[in-house]
Amino acid sequence: MVDKTNNADIANNDENDEFQDEELVSKSQRKRDASAAQQLGKDLLELDPNTLATIDLPENLSLALDDARRIRKHGALKRQLQYIGKLMRHIELEPIREQYLKLTNHYGKDVKKFHHLEEWRDRLLAEGDKALEDLLNEAPNADRQHLRQLMRQSAKETKLNKPPKSAREIFKYLKTLFE
Repeated sequence: MVDKTNNADIANNDENDEFQDEELVSKSQRKRDASAAQQLGKDLLELDPNTLATIDLPENLSLALDDARRIRKHGALKRQLQYIGKLMRHIELEPIREQYLKLTNHYGKDVKKFHHLEEWRDRLLAEGDKALEDLLNEAPNADRQHLRQLMRQSAKETKLNKPPKSAREIFKYLKTLFE
C-alpha cells in the first residue's frame, strides 16, 4: 500500500506544530495586561516630576506623562491615560515597575525595622543581662533600670502563664528608643 499523503497536509501539520509551540494568550489575559499597564501609567502620573525623572522611561512615554499632568478636563485626561496605556503595552514594563516599587515601597524598610526590634526583645528575654549590655552599647540612652524591671515582670508572667504584657511593653520601649 502506497502512502498518499499530500504535501499540503504535511505543511498544515507543520503550521499547527508552530502554533502549539507558541504560548497562546487569552483575550481576557491581554485585557488584564493592558489594564495593569494603564494602572502603572496612572501610578507614574501620581509621582512628583522630580521623582518621576529618576525612572528610566522612553522619551515618548515621558512626554505623554508630562502632557497628562497639564490636562484638566476629565474626558481628555481619560483619553491621555488610554494613550499612555497603549504606549506602555509596547515596552518592557518590569524594569519600570521595579523602579517604581523601589521609589514608593517603604514597606520593606518598616518590616526590617520591626524584625530588628523583635530580635532585641527576644534577646533581652532569652539572654538577660548580657543582651542588656549589648543593647546599652548600641543605644546608650536606654534606661537600664526600666528594662530590667520589664524583663523580670515578663519572666514572672511567662512562669505564671499570663499574657505577655511586659514583653509588649519592652517592644514599645525599644520602638521609642530606636526612633
